[in-house]
Amino acid sequence: MTKHRLVLATRNAGKIEEFRRILEKIAPGVIDLIGVDQFPALGDVDETEDSFAGNAILKARTIAEKTGIPAIADDSGLCVDALGGSPGIFSARWAGVHGDDAANIEKVLGQLRDISAEKRGAHFTCVAALAIPGGAQITEEGTLEGDILMSPIGSHGFGYDPIFRPSGFDLSLAQLGPEIKDAISHRGQSLRAIAPRVALLLDGLR
Repeated sequence: MTKHRLVLATRNAGKIEEFRRILEKIAPGVIDLIGVDQFPALGDVDETEDSFAGNAILKARTIAEKTGIPAIADDSGLCVDALGGSPGIFSARWAGVHGDDAANIEKVLGQLRDISAEKRGAHFTCVAALAIPGGAQITEEGTLEGDILMSPIGSHGFGYDPIFRPSGFDLSLAQLGPEIKDAISHRGQSLRAIAPRVALLLDGLR
């Protein structure tokens, strides 16, 4: 069996581990997933598009062309009904500093301080994109519905997981643990949808 190298366009350790875990379940032993942190000369890709799909494609395409290796990227975010869908594509930098999870959570909770529990509906969206150097690109999307808790709870996951309660559960994503999260998450959905197409495209490169 041919094992294909695939660059994941992120330096987020939690996201790398989540992607690796999900892809290994979908296609065991097929994909050698490496993070973009293994290419220290590469700078960050500015997310200049106005949609999750646009940013995911931009990141995957840029990394694929710069490394010469097929690249997979995602753009994901939290969309809160009472905030008109925000923070959306700005989720990772909602409080002003990219990747400051605690500050982002604090800002969202502050904005919802006067919003009652029944009006705190929200969803996560994730678009996964694969780009082949000089070739094809594909995307798949996943969505996870839920609501925003009054305060953070749980130690698993990253990002907004401690304040997001998925529909049908009494616990936050950060309390559910990786196995359940992978099974229901927006990222898991998009990866399970794109993985068979990734395998087909990579096989075509042999």
